[in-house]
Order: sequence, then C-alpha cells, then structure tokens
Amino acid sequence: MIGIIDYGMGNLFSVSKALERMDVPYTIGEHPDEIADCDGYILPGVGAFPDAVKALNKHGFIHFIKQKVESGVPIYGICLGMQLLFEESEEGGRTKGLGLFPGKIVRFPGTDEAGISYKVPHMGWNQLQLHESEHPLMENVGEEYVYFVHSYVVDTPSEEIVFAAADYHKTVPAIVGRNNLVASQFHPEKSGRAGIQLLENFCKRMVKQ
Repeated sequence: MIGIIDYGMGNLFSVSKALERMDVPYTIGEHPDEIADCDGYILPGVGAFPDAVKALNKHGFIHFIKQKVESGVPIYGICLGMQLLFEESEEGGRTKGLGLFPGKIVRFPGTDEAGISYKVPHMGWNQLQLHESEHPLMENVGEEYVYFVHSYVVDTPSEEIVFAAADYHKTVPAIVGRNNLVASQFHPEKSGRAGIQLLENFCKRMVKQ
C-alpha cells in the first residue's frame, strides 16, 4: 500500500489517478496515524517552500518522514516535495527544509552567463540527461522528455545523489536519490511514458508489498 502524504499543498488528484491507472493500491492521509503502516510513501507538493514546511509541521509529518526514511521505508518526493527534502530554501527568506539531502533551493536567476534574459518559471518539456542507471528507480528510464513547472532549483554539492539532470539555461537536478529516498523535480504523473515508468519502478520495485 502506498501512502500519499496530504498536508494541504499537493497535487493529490493527478498522483492518485496515475496510481489507479497502474493498479497500485494507495491511501491518502492528512495525519501520520492515518497512513502509519504503508509500505511506501509519496510526498507531492505545489506552492511555496515556507508554507509547505509550516503545513508539514502542523500536520505532524516532519518527524514522521524522517523516521520512515531512517527505518528504510521508500519515499518519493515530487516537485516541491523534492525540494523540501533538502537542507534549506531561499524562497521567501531562508527556510530550513527536512535536511535529508545536502544542498539548498535557489531561484533561477532569469539571466544566463551571457547576460541574456530567460523566462521564469521553467515551464515545459525538457530532456533528461542520465547520470545513474543502476538504482531500481531508474530501470527502463531513458533520456526522454519530462514536464517541469518550477521557479526554484536544487543546488547540491553532492553529484552522486543526482540520478538525472536537465538543462534550462543551467543544470537542473531532475531526479535525485539515495537508497530508499528518491525524488523528481518534474511531475512524473504528467510526463508521459518516462514519468509513469518512474512511478511504476517506485511502487513495484522499490516498495515491498
């Protein structure tokens, strides 16, 4: 059973519909005790980083997520749900994240190294550049196009956690992971074959049901 963490800032409908199409059983919980015994978890997210941290804390999920990661339970963060797993974000002023991955979340500068302006947010389809193929999440995932919508991007000193990147006037960590904790900056449920493959790999290969 997959537990979808509902802290009031997630794209629950699209994620749950993707799981239904894959015949993956799931449940949605607004509090840890509602989904305490699930085999794996999805942490979705849409909105501002500071608001999301406050909401996670209000719903009692910060300690819950850390404890599940520590105990080896698979967790998949999506979009803002990925960013929350890092140490801090500059969005709305410095805000601490969950600190499960090293690095911080910074805003796209909107101007490249040549001084040319570009649009922020980064919105649209970009091609994956694979750095990791051995992790179970990455099985049968190629350098395909996936769908991004974000104004802030991960800046991490740990290249080994970046499973795949994309290019939008700078390198964008697109998929990150370490052991049982994985995440994608893009929305897999809106990213065609590649995105569904990632969700299927998580639900049917990483999660032991």
